[in-house]
Amino acid sequence: MLHLDAAATSPVREEALAAAWPFLTASFGNPSSTHGLGEEAAAALADARKSIAAVLGCRATEVVFTSGGTEANNLAVKGLALGDPRGRHVVTSRLEHESVLASVDALVRLHGFEVSFVDVDARGTVSAESLAAALRDDTTLVSLSTANNEVGTVQDIAALTVVAHARGVPFHTDAIQAAGSLDISMSSTGVDAISVSGHKLGAPKGVGVLAVRSRLPLEPLIHGGGQERGRRSGTENVAFAVAFAVALRLADEERRAGQLDAVSARDAFITAVLGSIPGARLTGHASARLPRHASLVIPGINGETVLLELEQHGVLASAGAACAAGHDEPSHVLLALGIAEDDARTALRFTWGASTTAEELGGVADALLESVARVSRG
Repeated sequence: MLHLDAAATSPVREEALAAAWPFLTASFGNPSSTHGLGEEAAAALADARKSIAAVLGCRATEVVFTSGGTEANNLAVKGLALGDPRGRHVVTSRLEHESVLASVDALVRLHGFEVSFVDVDARGTVSAESLAAALRDDTTLVSLSTANNEVGTVQDIAALTVVAHARGVPFHTDAIQAAGSLDISMSSTGVDAISVSGHKLGAPKGVGVLAVRSRLPLEPLIHGGGQERGRRSGTENVAFAVAFAVALRLADEERRAGQLDAVSARDAFITAVLGSIPGARLTGHASARLPRHASLVIPGINGETVLLELEQHGVLASAGAACAAGHDEPSHVLLALGIAEDDARTALRFTWGASTTAEELGGVADALLESVARVSRG
């Protein structure tokens, strides 16, 4: 099987598993313990934190380990908004992951916040002008994703951060889909907080990171033993933190080495599909998109049926976000881009890892053509 659903998850890297194994076996100590076994775990946790900080462009003390991307986004949105007495207004977009949208909704329902949804164009792009228009004197946080998980559109986060900072507003970005594909360094983008998830990169499921500038007050979601400098209580998962650090470093090295080839292969795949399947349309931005991401709508076909046909050809893809699988409602992202409901139900998403070749993608394009033709014939 050829796995083209990398946006949903990725296999655990052998290097990450090997790095984690000692801390699941002999070196099992609690990093808060003061004896030798605990100190060994604490040292490994500190090394992992430093390695992650080097990729994210922040201080090691600004790295907070979480249970995954969803918790990282919850901690960022709720923690920063509630930790800052500036006001009770947040800005986000309707394209965000449910973990951001649900966190904003909780602020509105439970804490009396107001939310403004910044305008996006038909390609999923947020402009500096539209963000500026959404900001208010009482805006306490902007949260916008670096890259959309469903349509792959990449935002100019550095430019958007400048707009927010001009009004004194902290900026959080969900970079879960962008990590390993783009330069997400906080020193490059200027953001104040960034969320990353391990299992998108080759770490096990169940570990993530929120990096947040130490100058910003952060209200914790989980209270207890005061781990993670009081920002996220609970005994740290040392093994998975170590695996995360290895996976993030390797993914960033692959990004630096193969970006141009990845973009070329992506564009060739998109061109082949659009040129062979009548009516097929690309969703998201044509060029400002993730380098290993292609999302389509094909009006008149059933997207789920096409996916089943593709699986018979040995290709695993998706209709969109895995966390929304099984729901009958069309994607909120596609609807926000102005795509009709019927067309949104035909969505297909192909996302792949660094090991997938241009030749394999060519075979996927052929398999997709055959699958669509078979479904169309009924």
